[in-house]
Amino acid sequence: MVGLLIGVAALGGGFVGARNFVRRRLRFVDAVQRPAAPLLAGLAATAVALPVAALPLVTIGAAVAFGVGVASGVVSGRRQPGP
Repeated sequence: MVGLLIGVAALGGGFVGARNFVRRRLRFVDAVQRPAAPLLAGLAATAVALPVAALPLVTIGAAVAFGVGVASGVVSGRRQPGP
């Protein structure tokens, strides 16, 4: 049960963090508008989070959930107008 909560928190945190970063910092960067940008960001986030999966409570699923959250956040951040 704790592992599931960690996965959900990783998914939500990755989504919100990536969306805010794209909206504030990358709104004028053309590379974020390319179709492969969310996939690359999600794969990079998963690769960075995989070593954390060696901890007892964090699983590979949580690392993948973080990558999915980041990819979804990039898609959401580039569609919405910035502040």
